[in-house]
Amino acid sequence: MGLDVGDVRIGVAVSDELGMTAQGLTTITRTNIDEDISQIAKIVSEKEVTKYVVGLPRNMNGTYGPQTEKVKKFIKILTEKHPLEVVYWDERLTTVAAQRTLIEGNMSRKKRKKVVDKIAAVMILQGYLDSIR
Repeated sequence: MGLDVGDVRIGVAVSDELGMTAQGLTTITRTNIDEDISQIAKIVSEKEVTKYVVGLPRNMNGTYGPQTEKVKKFIKILTEKHPLEVVYWDERLTTVAAQRTLIEGNMSRKKRKKVVDKIAAVMILQGYLDSIR
């Protein structure tokens, strides 16, 4: 499962059974930590997820900023309740690349807002899948 954890939304992607391709699944609009985790746990169960691949925000110079700590705190709580292996993946520019892809597809700004995090999660997970092949 690929996760793009933001303050407002969490993009979710899963891989196919062979672990070859990542598909965007949903965008969770954050409400509170328990509900956010509950929604992820439901997907973990339904899709038989075995690993979280989590986008880790970095600054362009490679350093970590305040958002990194927020993501790590969320994942710590998630794994305490639903333990799986966690792989952190450098997510620099994934949201920018996702936005660019959607713009090139002539998607309206309003529609892009609803799916950009899911597309970013796909890019995070696909990057990881490509790296292990």
